[in-house]
Amino acid sequence: MRIYCEKDYDAMSRRAANLISAEVIRRPDCVLGLATGSTPEGTYKQLVAWNQRGDFSFKEVRSVNLDEYRGLAPDHDQSYRYFMQKHLFDHVDIRPENTWVPDGLAEDPAAECARYDELIRSLGYADLQLLGVGRNGHIGFNEPDEDFMKPTHVVDLAENTIDANARFFASRDEVPKQAFTMGIGCIMAARRVLLLASGTNKADAIYNAVCGPITPRCPGSILQLHNDVVLVGDEAALSKLIEAGVCVCG
Repeated sequence: MRIYCEKDYDAMSRRAANLISAEVIRRPDCVLGLATGSTPEGTYKQLVAWNQRGDFSFKEVRSVNLDEYRGLAPDHDQSYRYFMQKHLFDHVDIRPENTWVPDGLAEDPAAECARYDELIRSLGYADLQLLGVGRNGHIGFNEPDEDFMKPTHVVDLAENTIDANARFFASRDEVPKQAFTMGIGCIMAARRVLLLASGTNKADAIYNAVCGPITPRCPGSILQLHNDVVLVGDEAALSKLIEAGVCVCG
């Protein structure tokens, strides 16, 4: 695992955007696995700026998103399809037909999970998979559990995940209780994983994912078994790794 410790959120976002844009320049038709949430917003903002400046193009890129809330329509302002349109897709030259997000309104959840797995397999899996990490160590919406779930599946969201996401909704009661999520198998099949973390509230999760035992109780810990993981975080998120001497900032 390579670790880049950046001073703050903005520096973390620029580093991550640099790594993603370098992948696109190296392989214009690459498959990007994309994530949502507040952590990658700055990264997407930087990618938009560079794309609009003409530094590189998304025209041949294919993208697959990690997850989607079950029960939300694509145009719901808290759906992850809406997030991706707002923060990236509507502002760059990616082809709409080359962007995929699970269908939150699928009538047959099992069939949708199987369809999404087959789609990702048909694309050859992600060349670069972008991930954030939850305070409980979840990646995508793979919550702490007794086993690592390999395929795409519907997950019951943990209470602390619902609490963390409540700030995006009018009330906690409006937060969906389930989500479709890419499974651990698809995530681990990516050729490179780019893991982002920002803020002191992620310090424990990052330390456990990097230095703790490999256990489904901390889903992010499975990344210790991947042969090409890049962790980019700010000083606050990596503070416990710094204390342990695992990385140095500056």
